[in-house]
Amino acid sequence: MNRCPWGDTTPLYREYHDTEWGVELHGETALFERMCLESFQSGLSWLTILRKRENFRAAFAGFVPEVVAGFGDDDFARLMADAGIVRNRAKITATIANARAVGELDRPLDELLWSFAPTGPRPRPATLADVPATTPESKAMAKELKRRGFVFLGPTTCYALMQATGMVDDHIATCFRAG
Repeated sequence: MNRCPWGDTTPLYREYHDTEWGVELHGETALFERMCLESFQSGLSWLTILRKRENFRAAFAGFVPEVVAGFGDDDFARLMADAGIVRNRAKITATIANARAVGELDRPLDELLWSFAPTGPRPRPATLADVPATTPESKAMAKELKRRGFVFLGPTTCYALMQATGMVDDHIATCFRAG
């Protein structure tokens, strides 16, 4: 079975590639979780995040934005001491700030994020080298999220979020999951 090359390197990547990556995802909590995990991944291997995902879910109250938005100093200290997650001060602060930003939205997070999904046909990448790191849509998403008070979500992170949640399908042409 042909997969995208990255999706065939470890059992955890295979499972993620085959069942989650590029699958359309909706819902405030689910999208907030992916948004946060993509931010935590910045500068790290996605495999690191996948290995710690259950710990992240426990540490961040299942990524329910209303709960995370209420985190205070004690929660921050608890998170910084939790070896089961990535203990990065800026990323933890961003997750809490972004939960608060979700609460300030004038439209559902799901609707906001999906408004940046490209429409119409897109060329399927032939190789991994053909997969972009950013697109005009991911740049627009990052700009709008920043305008709305979100942090640690640049165009590259936004594009990774778009790929992970099925807003775009970047499975390469020879992958069994392509189109």
